[in-house]
Amino acid sequence: MTTIKHKKLTFFTKMHGTGNDYIYINGFEEHIENPSELAVRWSDRHKGIGSDGLVLILPSEKADFRMRMFNADGSESEMCGNASRCIGKYVFDKGMTNKTELTLETLAGIKKLQLFPGKDGKVERVTVDMGEPILQTNAIPVSTDKEMMINETVKFPSGRAYNITTVSMGNPHAVIFTGNIASLDLQKTGPEIENAAIFPNRTNTEFIELVSYDKLKMRVWERGSGETMACGTGACAAAVAGVLNKLSFRKVDIELLGGNLTIEWKVSDNHVYLTGDAVTVFEGQAEQ
Repeated sequence: MTTIKHKKLTFFTKMHGTGNDYIYINGFEEHIENPSELAVRWSDRHKGIGSDGLVLILPSEKADFRMRMFNADGSESEMCGNASRCIGKYVFDKGMTNKTELTLETLAGIKKLQLFPGKDGKVERVTVDMGEPILQTNAIPVSTDKEMMINETVKFPSGRAYNITTVSMGNPHAVIFTGNIASLDLQKTGPEIENAAIFPNRTNTEFIELVSYDKLKMRVWERGSGETMACGTGACAAAVAGVLNKLSFRKVDIELLGGNLTIEWKVSDNHVYLTGDAVTVFEGQAEQ
């Protein structure tokens, strides 16, 4: 008699922050043996659950909770602002905490979350203290002899050239101010910039269209995931770059494909604060 071996079923929650969607796993109850491989399989929008990646919510010895985040290509990322907000909603709505001020351990350090529950007691919006932006090129990292890159022209093998401002929000970003971002072919330009030799750890790339000093429009090519509906760390990097280039105020609303985010780079502590929604889409079980 042939014995059929069934794969383990794992509970998951699909959530999004401003359209940036991830699959969330409660690591207090579930064990994921190979999160990198699972991120690739589950993120497939035709053959899997469909997402920009996989996020594990785990115990922490340093903070209230710990996050591990894997892109759709299986690579692990240091930080994700949109995913951080969704974790805040998850742990509060599920009764894992009753605190509205939380700390979250990430590979980019410990982040502070302020939760804003609605009338139904469920969290609707979250503000994340993203910490200080990193501008030194050797820490981002960027392969250049310049200490900082602010609106510097970079030429690529295709012959295209862009004026780039580099910022790290715990992960690397290349911010480009341009016009009419709706017409951009990110499928061509995104991979070229992401994988350029000047960015040894690859980079996320933000294309920014100026609307006013307090409003920006943004499209983003995320390292390891391609174009996404939103990127929290990218929006923070864009806001910082706007100030550095004297193009925007320190508090701006950023319009992305998935909705709006509010970013403030405060003078008082030099920290960047990210505010946006956190939404549960659906829950289910899937095979590991």
